[in-house]
Amino acid sequence: MSRTRARTKVAAAALGLTFMLTACSGGSGSTSSTGGATNAAPVTLRVQSTDPGYLIPGRNTVAYDFDMAVWAPLTWIDDSGKLTYVAADSVTSDDATTWTITLKKGWTFQDGSPVTAQDYVDSWNTVAYGPNAFENSGQLAHVVGYTDLNPAGGATPTVKEMSGLKVVDDQTFTVTLDGPDGQFPLQLSQGQTAMYPMPKGASADLAAYNKHPIGNGQYEIVGDYAEGETITVKKYADYKGTPGTVDEIAFVPYTDTATAYTDVQAGNLDVAGVGADKLIQAKTDFGDRLYAFKAAGIAYLGLPLYDPRYQDIKVRQAISMAIDRKTINEQIYGGLYSPATAFTPAIELGTPVGLCGELCEFHPDKAKALLAQAGGFSGTMTVYYPGGIGADAFYTAIANQLRQNLGIDAVAQASTDWAEFYQTRLNQKAPGPFFSRWGALYPSQQNHLRAFFVKGGGCDNCVPWYDDQVASLLKTADAQVDADKAAAAYKAAQERILAEFPAVPLFDEAYSYVVSDRVKNLPTSAVGNPTLTQVVMADGS
Repeated sequence: MSRTRARTKVAAAALGLTFMLTACSGGSGSTSSTGGATNAAPVTLRVQSTDPGYLIPGRNTVAYDFDMAVWAPLTWIDDSGKLTYVAADSVTSDDATTWTITLKKGWTFQDGSPVTAQDYVDSWNTVAYGPNAFENSGQLAHVVGYTDLNPAGGATPTVKEMSGLKVVDDQTFTVTLDGPDGQFPLQLSQGQTAMYPMPKGASADLAAYNKHPIGNGQYEIVGDYAEGETITVKKYADYKGTPGTVDEIAFVPYTDTATAYTDVQAGNLDVAGVGADKLIQAKTDFGDRLYAFKAAGIAYLGLPLYDPRYQDIKVRQAISMAIDRKTINEQIYGGLYSPATAFTPAIELGTPVGLCGELCEFHPDKAKALLAQAGGFSGTMTVYYPGGIGADAFYTAIANQLRQNLGIDAVAQASTDWAEFYQTRLNQKAPGPFFSRWGALYPSQQNHLRAFFVKGGGCDNCVPWYDDQVASLLKTADAQVDADKAAAAYKAAQERILAEFPAVPLFDEAYSYVVSDRVKNLPTSAVGNPTLTQVVMADGS
């Protein structure tokens, strides 16, 4: 996979995933960043966060940065796109269906107990067991036996273990999938937290484990988690992999992103995510302390295909060509995003860059002519998006351009909150074109195409269009182990999607962060959020 990494006064470009970082402050101890004894105060990186609720990897929906500090994944994808092993010694298969995972020897959880193959199998079964209602259960959906733990209609399962998981010995287990999948080693990387292990006995009291989670990673939690309070993690002295660079990381919850931004300016906080409404200002406020990581995230304009007014493909194509992506990117995103040219982000291996052609370019005259050929558009086109996420300027700009360039009545309408928007979209009740995006959990076309175009794939009704031919083409692509063959097969699936044009690709995303002058370098990885455990501080720590 080709990747770029360029540091300028505006940003550092790299590859990534999707999760906006949030939190701040504190910590204590008596260990230096190099592990030697010292009387100096520990070096603490203060990071903006959102109060997570759940820290358990199988349940967390916002605590990814915490989880990636406290747990070590089986594999890792770095910012050059290279897959390496972390907790795994090897991941092999003869048929891409049954995979053998061999663990590195000598690794322990932060309570000192050894990490074994049985721990992984037990943890995955706990996450997948339907009655536990783990939010990240779907990451294991293609393991044979998953459906037995999640019977149709919400029935109580009669078994508690997936038949596709087998322990071979203390360091080895096998995973049998419901079909060949050459992308499986990528799925074991840092973004898929459902794959992280829990120590023996954790599942017996998950509430207690969530309060004081024990992982196998570089850092261990200090004290117990309490809602609304700072979560501090410190270096785990017996970690067998690459150690962290700072003594402690403090995740401090903010409910107001603007306050976090000003706290970084004041030096009270070291790392904070930047919303779209602050991107242009951040260039002036922070200069080269603004980082923009190109991410494996893509934004679409979803279309209500259940509304007869959107059934003609010419209407859908006209909407796309009426949007001036370049101007929106410059005026709202400070030029940090990239206009989409395919149905997956350009940084993902094998993405057919340019596939969309003029349909993803600004051609207002052609757009208006296409709409006329389709018989025009009756009534109001309501562009619907979630309120409270700072997206007002973006969707107002979309509506304005549709009104001006298509000569129709187009307006932007925000929901009351995310919950209302989500349920409205899920129920196929959106009044018009709507917010639709996905940040991949691992940098593969598979993740995006499954999420959008396979029913139950992750982003239900983000594109309310499911096609048997696309599903078949994706299975063919998934079965490829060779990267070039996989790229050609995923391209075939994208070409089928293009032929129907069920949604409008808008932007390949970037995730932006500002840092205090205490931070010398903020590195990233294939998942797009900073690798906080490897931050380089200005004082050399």
